[in-house]
Amino acid sequence: MAKEIERKFLVEDLSYRSMADSCHNIVQTYLSANPDATVRLRIVDGRGFITVKGRNSGSERDEWEYEIPEADAREMMERCSHTPVIDKTRYRVGRWEVDEYHGTLSGLIVAEIELSGADESVSLLPFVGKEVTGDCRYYNSALALSGRIPEDGGDSIRPRDSCIE
Repeated sequence: MAKEIERKFLVEDLSYRSMADSCHNIVQTYLSANPDATVRLRIVDGRGFITVKGRNSGSERDEWEYEIPEADAREMMERCSHTPVIDKTRYRVGRWEVDEYHGTLSGLIVAEIELSGADESVSLLPFVGKEVTGDCRYYNSALALSGRIPEDGGDSIRPRDSCIE
């Protein structure tokens, strides 16, 4: 089991593309999305993964991820999906992951950085904009359920333990 501690930001420009170390195509969906446990299916460049995430506790949560056969991942996506599929391209820029969404979420670009501790300082890269850590609307499970880019405005930031991801 690993602990996931991350911060999430909106992206202001496309400069990350020229800075990227690698690029991956991702499709994902959720078999379960509730505050106690989220079960995600993901296919990354033809490799299947299943991930279980526990309840949020502040900025961290438990996470288990296992590789599974791609055919099994595709079959589970077709038969057991709880949400629509998210299609995105992930760019890696050093420790940063930048997700460029497609389909109904086209135009949304989010950058995340995983931290070793909640108090670790972060050096922001030039393309990084507004922080949305803890804003439930930007969780992938919420994006999958809504199928639309969140609108600015309103108080959507809630304690992470009340959000589903």
